[in-house]
Amino acid sequence: MRPFIIADNQFITGIGISALLDKVGVESVSNAQNVQELDEQLSVNPDAVVVLDYSLFDFTSVKQMIEMKSNRRVSRWILFSDGFDETNLRNALNNDPSISVINKYDSEKTITEALLNAVKNVSYLSESVKQVLENGNPPYSEDTSVVLTASEKVVLREIAMGKTTKEIALERNVSFHTINSHRKNIFRKLQVNNLHDAIKYAIRTGIFDVTEYYI
Repeated sequence: MRPFIIADNQFITGIGISALLDKVGVESVSNAQNVQELDEQLSVNPDAVVVLDYSLFDFTSVKQMIEMKSNRRVSRWILFSDGFDETNLRNALNNDPSISVINKYDSEKTITEALLNAVKNVSYLSESVKQVLENGNPPYSEDTSVVLTASEKVVLREIAMGKTTKEIALERNVSFHTINSHRKNIFRKLQVNNLHDAIKYAIRTGIFDVTEYYI
């Protein structure tokens, strides 16, 4: 059976995926902590199945991820996250329809089906992912009871200014994962899946003043 590489920096996710793979008889499972390790492991096992949480990994862009995938044509990739940006998702699938996509909140049955389909060289999209592609991302939250922490507001404002997660982390002297965690919490609280809708909320609520920044 094809080897699996888990490229996800959430410890609990690695344990969960490993347990499911053990259930279906996959014996070769390794973990990659960064892009360099992933590339090295794919050099050794070019036909591996990569289970990747793009939002938690250190790819600098979707383009970089797609380029690595295109250079490893016999590998199979499963994008596995708890919320997808529709634009990035369509971009990835348009460039490589062989990529599978599932959500972390999908059922055990759905996730297992995706893993088994990858072994068979068959792409897979869960129903929740299909809904994102068919209906688009939900609108930003109008709920005035949404409460962002002070740190989350700062991160949201800097995101609205066009700064990347890495740039914000360097400027605030914290880890990439800390800023990424803030970002994920912001998206969850606002019930959005993309930067555009998060920025609209920031503008509407005064967290980010467009005129102050651009004029």
